[in-house]
Amino acid sequence: MREVSQEIKDEYEKIKDKISFEEFLNKMDEYKKENADVSFIDDVSFAHMVVGDYITEKNEPLGEKKEFWKINELETGTQHVNLLGRVMSISNVKKFTSKKGKEGKLANMILADATGRIRVVLWTENIKLLDKFQEGDVVKINDVDVKQGFREDETHMNIRSSVEKLESKDYPDFPPYNDKITPFKEIKEDMEVNIVARIVRIPRIRSFDRNGRDGKVVSLELQDESGNMQLTLWNKDTQLIDDLDLKEGDAIKVLGAQSRARNGEISLNHSWIGRIIKGDFDAPEYQENIIKLGDAHEIRNVTLIGLVSKVYDTITFERDDGSTGKVKSLELEDDTGAIRVTMWNEDTETEIKKGDIMKIIGGNIEFDDYSGTNYRINTNWNSKLIINPPLDEKMKEILSEVGKYIKPVKINDLNNIEEDGEEVDIIGRVVNLYEPNEFQRDDGTTGLVRTTEMADETGMVRVSMWDSKAEYPMKEGDALKIENARTRLGEYQVDLSVGRTSRILKPTEEEISSLPSLQDAESMLYQTKKIEALAEGDRDVSIIGRILSVNEPNQFTKSDGSTGIVRSIEIADDTGVIRGSLWDDQSNAPLKEGELVKIENPRVNLRNDRVEISVGRTTLITKPKEDEVSLPSLDEIQEKLYPFKKIEDIEEGDQNIKVTGEVVDIRGNKILFEMCPNCNKRVNYVDDAYICDICGEEIENPNMLMIIGLLMEDDTGTISMTFFRQSAEEVLGMTTAEAEEIIAATGDEGSLEEKVGDLVGRQITVIADANFDEYNEEVRLNAKKLVDVKL
Repeated sequence: MREVSQEIKDEYEKIKDKISFEEFLNKMDEYKKENADVSFIDDVSFAHMVVGDYITEKNEPLGEKKEFWKINELETGTQHVNLLGRVMSISNVKKFTSKKGKEGKLANMILADATGRIRVVLWTENIKLLDKFQEGDVVKINDVDVKQGFREDETHMNIRSSVEKLESKDYPDFPPYNDKITPFKEIKEDMEVNIVARIVRIPRIRSFDRNGRDGKVVSLELQDESGNMQLTLWNKDTQLIDDLDLKEGDAIKVLGAQSRARNGEISLNHSWIGRIIKGDFDAPEYQENIIKLGDAHEIRNVTLIGLVSKVYDTITFERDDGSTGKVKSLELEDDTGAIRVTMWNEDTETEIKKGDIMKIIGGNIEFDDYSGTNYRINTNWNSKLIINPPLDEKMKEILSEVGKYIKPVKINDLNNIEEDGEEVDIIGRVVNLYEPNEFQRDDGTTGLVRTTEMADETGMVRVSMWDSKAEYPMKEGDALKIENARTRLGEYQVDLSVGRTSRILKPTEEEISSLPSLQDAESMLYQTKKIEALAEGDRDVSIIGRILSVNEPNQFTKSDGSTGIVRSIEIADDTGVIRGSLWDDQSNAPLKEGELVKIENPRVNLRNDRVEISVGRTTLITKPKEDEVSLPSLDEIQEKLYPFKKIEDIEEGDQNIKVTGEVVDIRGNKILFEMCPNCNKRVNYVDDAYICDICGEEIENPNMLMIIGLLMEDDTGTISMTFFRQSAEEVLGMTTAEAEEIIAATGDEGSLEEKVGDLVGRQITVIADANFDEYNEEVRLNAKKLVDVKL
């Protein structure tokens, strides 16, 4: 029987003397079909619509329904009423996402008659009605519902609502609409005004804490014939910049802006019932005044452009009130001079690097005797930062010439430097890396230093990294870019010191194109071994092989509570095959089956009486050079490593055997199993929650493991076989995620049973390991790779 909510039953009670409950539900279904593409109507709304066909909420027969209601007669809960009034304001259309994830639109307008004013809300399917009228028009709005708003009653349109535009002169008693455009110089505090202006600046949207929730704000700088003024957009209204495609230089009309006074200055707020219109309005043209850096002096609200010649790391500090702030400095240069730029808080998150062009609109220049350039420019909450803005050809040529010297120094050229403390940039590869050391400073504080040796194609340099820079995550073989390193003149060579004002970065592919490989740069080469020659405890070895298999990464929880990632692979050469474990960052290495790979400096361990390799942060994974190795093809290696066996010849402990047979049965209809993301063990569904017995925790989002069991037969016998994870996906022909989607859509865990059953009668060839199943007291196969499937 169809389940019906109590809300719908309550609606039916209103007209139960007019139609049967079955007829009521059928009429609801008819409305659903008619409005299948409408996004905001739920079942209760459809029930309202059926009730509205018979009565109003005041139980008045439709035949006695008023032509229209006066605004002061409206009461919360009244439905299907008509309104008549003058449109006093229309908001911009705003986008929203419902709790169910559906996207929609809404707009607000204020309607007034001789008795009062009321808000009218237009929803997604009503938005098209806005083309029929504008502010100042008299309209009749048909079929709206009265609801309790945030502060007072308001009306909402529904799917059947319509709008008729009437002659304004026929309603002289309605309040007039004020369409006056007010110049900036005439605006006083606490006024509602209409303005026409040109956008001078659109700063970045700022975030702030609003009683524990994220708020947004941006203040547009506007200009009309009488002066400049800011228009502030709050929260969702900040989206109007993108929705209306607003840019500097655009002319706009703003209706219903609210003025306010702060620190003696008048500014405007865009109100929730106001509207911004972009168009060809009569506003003064804006001429941008860009200051040359050599002409910098103490002045506010300036625009300047320069080439970024230095960048310093962001510094976090604590304010007097205990809150945390951020500051970041850089230097700009043009053909006339240089200036220090200080950015605060959100501005410190701007992605910027040496050689970029930076444009600052709305900065404040201050005298600063410690900046090195005599002046500095401070950004503020209303500044706008543009990285690599469009430039005219003349400016491009000037800044290109300025940037010629801003390049990293080759390591061999460091020896030409004759002074301590010069700032230089280098790009090199870490050849030797030593453990960090703590030391005691003269003031009693503890410091940290770490030494590394870096090389490029011209030479090698010793680099000392201090304090926080000593904690930078790196390993031998890493390519690094170091900016603002300071030179230290040694007895025979120049060393580098990397301290507070230095930066350690990851260089681009282009920047490291000329760097030698670690093999060419390091002083000691690894010993290359064949796989069969590897022994437990081997160090400083290198193996070259072909990848046989790559499993998906698995997450696990380390003993300190942090999350780790491990990924298993198999590598083979012409002497044997070995299993490897790739840990954490190494698990992301782009490896493919069949590829040649070179692994340098792995840890060689013994596990379950078999030698395995462990690939961690001190291990290098690269592609071998053509002259380094000559290995058989993947097919040739597999032919040698995977011996074919008949089912009757399979024994417990067989590894990497190739088996061919016909699928004669499927074991079980459940293929997806919930797993604990921490310990990777099965979880149980108890009292509407997943519980891990191992971790003793409730698991909100378990991982899904695909397992397929089947029975295989050849002319010598039958054997059970299980496919896990990637091999299960291969045999089923779909990913775990796709299987989850199908089960979620059907609500039936057995919905894939037919697809699994399609395997019966097919001949498959697999690579598998054999083990003894103590529960069933039989030898069974664990499939590792699907080789072939035939009808």
